[in-house]
Amino acid sequence: REAPIPKMLTPCLLRRVVLTVSLVFVVALLLMEPVRSDQEAGTAIPAESRPCVDCHAFEFMQRALQDLKKTAYNLDTR
Repeated sequence: REAPIPKMLTPCLLRRVVLTVSLVFVVALLLMEPVRSDQEAGTAIPAESRPCVDCHAFEFMQRALQDLKKTAYNLDTR
């Protein structure tokens, strides 16, 4: 029969395992190559064909105004 592990050794071993796993995780994160946005070139829309932010905002406001006009007309007709 083997000798039981002393009570003081158990927390020390647990702490060492936690630190080792954490260290391995941090090293793995540091060694990984970061993902760049240019890697998914198939899904990207070229900047020339994308409307500017102001155009998006203007179109959104136009649609919102049309919706408000329709809602006001529907309320008036009721």
